[in-house]
Amino acid sequence: MVSIEGGGGQNQQKLNMYAAGCSIVASMISIIFGYDTGVMSGAMIFIKDELKIHDTEVEILAGILNICALFGSLLAGRTSDYIGRRYTIFAACIIFMLGSILMGYAPNYGVLMTGRCTAGIGVGFALMIAPVYSAEVSSPSYRGFLTSLPELGISIGVLLGYISNVAFGGLSLKLGWRIMLGIAAIPSLALAFGILKMPESPRWLVMQGRLGEAKKILSRVSNSEEEAETRLRDIKEVAGIDVNCNDDFVKPDPLKKTHGEGVWKELIIRPTPAVRWILIAAVGIHFFEHAVGIEAVILYSPRIFKKAGIVGKEKLLRASVGVGLTKFVFVFISTFLVDRVGRRRLLLVSTAGIIAALAVLGACLTIVEHHHGGQLVWALSLCIISTYTFVAFFNIGLAPVTWVYSSEIFPLKLRAQGYSIGVAVNRLMNATISMSFISLYEAITIGGAFFLFAGIAVLAWFFFYFLFPETKGRSLEDIEELFSKGISGRAEAVKSDM
Repeated sequence: MVSIEGGGGQNQQKLNMYAAGCSIVASMISIIFGYDTGVMSGAMIFIKDELKIHDTEVEILAGILNICALFGSLLAGRTSDYIGRRYTIFAACIIFMLGSILMGYAPNYGVLMTGRCTAGIGVGFALMIAPVYSAEVSSPSYRGFLTSLPELGISIGVLLGYISNVAFGGLSLKLGWRIMLGIAAIPSLALAFGILKMPESPRWLVMQGRLGEAKKILSRVSNSEEEAETRLRDIKEVAGIDVNCNDDFVKPDPLKKTHGEGVWKELIIRPTPAVRWILIAAVGIHFFEHAVGIEAVILYSPRIFKKAGIVGKEKLLRASVGVGLTKFVFVFISTFLVDRVGRRRLLLVSTAGIIAALAVLGACLTIVEHHHGGQLVWALSLCIISTYTFVAFFNIGLAPVTWVYSSEIFPLKLRAQGYSIGVAVNRLMNATISMSFISLYEAITIGGAFFLFAGIAVLAWFFFYFLFPETKGRSLEDIEELFSKGISGRAEAVKSDM
């Protein structure tokens, strides 16, 4: 039996504007992270020139943010269970602001790395908490849309970062890259104060026994009192609270862990079959999101385009803006598709497109690299087109679905820390690609690197096909039951989705 969280018939199908507003504000931290990723792509060109660093140091600078984000995401899981989702987002803003200030000041490579590490911890917090918060305030009808907003925020930020490269690239070498990196502190501070005006997650409040506060918030993020009551009843049932209890506050059972204690044992040491499958799915999708090589394009697009035959810093930066624009456009489109088309179908179509685009890009770069005559205009054009196509297919499916899917499949008690494991794997893979891409293409050629990514994408497609049931339209409290059905649950989900 599939339950739809909340009643109210057609009323539930409407997008609740208050819930949407909460998700938008929470997702704005992702814009700041995306900006830092995009702006570093061009800033590294100027940093290398001024600080006289070599390629290995460039790789470390690019990837260290994600190494630190790995630890930040793991810390954020327990933090959000203890202090709440809202204050965890606030902490992310403050930490990222401090990192941006350090990077903008950076008189040398050491201070720059310190700032990047500090910002990385903030990134880990942000990536873990924004989708979880959005998932917990939204209803099933629009959960995919609202939970994909952080990915849209990242895309907006990446595009703004690329534009910042072009806008500030004309300043003096000493000033330009420091403004690019340091200016992110301003929106971080503004957002920190904005976050304090948001409500807490009603699901977290129920876990703390604060039923009265949760009921008030659910009334605001639901389209009817009937829907709010149904959602509250479902959450109380999962939290182990009597569904008929109408008290404003219930003292949590000391035997029940309400601040995240003991979760690691239930996730890793002695998980149920359903939780084991959920963890494999979450870790797997976060692994493949970056294993297909998207970070190589986002961070090193100027180098890729240079290898393809584009010359001149200004032309390289302008070509990179196209990457950011493509990313934004297709993530924007995907936000409207994820609840209509479904997570599973978007994943499979997206991954198939990624395979084709990477194969063409690898072939064209190999041809250009082995051509010793004049410029091959057709190969250069195909390199640019296939790069943009790769970014398009990635952002229409794999990018947003990774965050939507993994934020909704964990049971309530395990959600924050289970999701943080997925984010940690995500950051680890991001860092691995960021810190090894230059060395990789020097070892097996740049075309060979993208052929390798294409092969990994093939494995990803089969992984998604056999292990991922559809979760569209299901309540968060219902999804664990879906995973407990094993492969038969996938088959049933596919049948119902057709």
